[in-house]
Order: sequence, then structure tokens, then C-alpha cells
Amino acid sequence: MYEQYSAIPNKGWHKDSSAVFDVPISDSSTLNNLYINLRNTSSYPFSNIYLFIKVTAPSGVFTRDTVEYILVDQYGRWNGKGFSKMLDNRLAYRKFVRFPQSGIYRFEVQQGMRMDVLPHITDIGLRIEKIEALD
Repeated sequence: MYEQYSAIPNKGWHKDSSAVFDVPISDSSTLNNLYINLRNTSSYPFSNIYLFIKVTAPSGVFTRDTVEYILVDQYGRWNGKGFSKMLDNRLAYRKFVRFPQSGIYRFEVQQGMRMDVLPHITDIGLRIEKIEALD
């Protein structure tokens, strides 16, 4: 239903910089799964990432979440898929979400790693998938 990426500058992801996604929602009756898409290089210095996510409804009401995603398994292997040094991660954010009203929903994503500039993250994205009928 929706998938968009925001490129992170080569110098790194500044703690005060948000990736913003304005998503038009026309059907408030369907269920959706929400994912954060993250691209990092194999030089990323951590095994996890914390993200601050703010979602603002068309009415102006908003929610804020702090989420942690594990990017490396227990054996030190990257969870993301990719070739060479670039890795793609699809990280589940919320499942079975029904948007309560039609309109534009704003998603803002910030890194929360306690670094002024977080290196080796190249893109951050948002994916919303409509759930087909559940049997």
C-alpha cells in the first residue's frame, strides 16, 4: 500500500534529524502491518538500533514510541539481507493496525542511539502493507 525511503546524509544520521513520511490513508476499515525499512553498511558499529517514532493522525493527535531492533544474531551475523557491504532490514513496527480516520498520517523517525551523528545508516523507510482477508 505504501513504501518510501529517506536517504541519510553520507556524514551520518544526526540525532536531531527526522525522516518524515506523509502517508495518505483513504480506507479506515482495513487492517495493516507497519514496518521500518533500514539500510546499513556492514561497518555499522552496533548490534542494535533504537528509534524514536512519532505518528500524527489527521486530527493532530499523536503517539510516540521508542523501539529497539536487533540487527545482529547471537553468532555475530547480520540479520539484514544484501550483497557486499549493504544490508536491507525490514523491521516489524506494528501489526494489525486499523487507521481510525481517513487523511494524511505523518510518521517521523529519529535515531535514538545517544550519538550526535550515527554512522553507516544509509536509508530509513516506512512500509505499510494491507492485510488480506483473514480466514
